[in-house]
Amino acid sequence: MSNFVALIVEDDPFQRECLADLLKSEGLEVVECADAAAAELMLASTGPDLRALVTDVELGGEMSGLELAQYAKRKFPDLNVVMVSGQGPPHVPHDTRFLRKPFEPQQLLDAVLR
Repeated sequence: MSNFVALIVEDDPFQRECLADLLKSEGLEVVECADAAAAELMLASTGPDLRALVTDVELGGEMSGLELAQYAKRKFPDLNVVMVSGQGPPHVPHDTRFLRKPFEPQQLLDAVLR
């Protein structure tokens, strides 16, 4: 098991798979979720093993990626959170990175591994 676990939250299956494959290619252990509700459960159960959260801003379901990022930063202040969107940046929580789609793979790796 890798010592770096990343949680990817993306409601588009193709984009989620691409993000996961990129991070796995760097040797990271990746947990994938399609919505914020599932991600919230993973955050609660994964605990300190989780090192990074990558979430789309727009997610299906009741909780947005922004709300998920805010929740994650409150629960785990040292968690590396990266938000992605095809739209301009929302109000990004303190110490959270934002990448606008499309972005270069290296930009995501740099943001996740910082």
